[in-house]
Amino acid sequence: MDAFVDIHDVTHIYAGAEDGAPAVEGMSIKVREGEFAAIVGPSGCGKSTVMKLATGLQFPNKGTVIVDGREVDAPVKIAGMAFQNPVMLPWRTTLKNLLLPLEIVQPHRSRLRAHRKEYEARAEALLAQVGLEGQGSKFPWQLSGGMQQRASLCRSLIHEPKLLMLDEPFAALDAFTREELWCIIRDLHAAKRFTVILVTHDLREAVFLADRVFCMSARPGRIIAEREIDLPRPRDLDVTYTQPFIDIVHELRGHIATAREAV
Repeated sequence: MDAFVDIHDVTHIYAGAEDGAPAVEGMSIKVREGEFAAIVGPSGCGKSTVMKLATGLQFPNKGTVIVDGREVDAPVKIAGMAFQNPVMLPWRTTLKNLLLPLEIVQPHRSRLRAHRKEYEARAEALLAQVGLEGQGSKFPWQLSGGMQQRASLCRSLIHEPKLLMLDEPFAALDAFTREELWCIIRDLHAAKRFTVILVTHDLREAVFLADRVFCMSARPGRIIAEREIDLPRPRDLDVTYTQPFIDIVHELRGHIATAREAV
């Protein structure tokens, strides 16, 4: 399989780790271009470490990380990232928060001043796609938590990344808002076909959104199971109440339980 993201036999120990134990050890994962992959596992298993390795925020002590055919030796410019905390700058309007990555990432940084109207139009179009049309002039503190997270998703996509990394982006939201955002990211992925790696504790979320789900062991993390999600697309929320969906969730829960017992 040709992989867009190829993490091969990776071991990583954080500098200054008190016990010197690796966060992940002998970890391998391949994600195809345009695929929506989810990573689940017990707390502290190294799920977020995988995200940092894939985006060049950390470099492995052993093994290789290849993204889009290149070994990662610097921050990956083709990646967008969204986190559990939207981290919106309170002194900037929502629109200006969206434009922030363009002030940093080339070639957009060099083009921003001359093409600002074009980029603002792109930002407004993204806001409209996630149900925030006309909200660009508001400050983050004027938006609800769910609205801020929608804006954060837009910001992660403003520079049209080929890889989107999502680290528990919906975990702090209520159940109804969370499911609304599942549908938004589902539709954005269907429209743009970027590659997605979602790190989550929510097994329903993983099964609803992903093409494949990877289960990690307890620390040091490694892949202990891989499950293709063969539920047909497009998926509506009604699928979460069907027996095939419930069976997959229970199967994954069994892997997580096994991983916890191994601690």
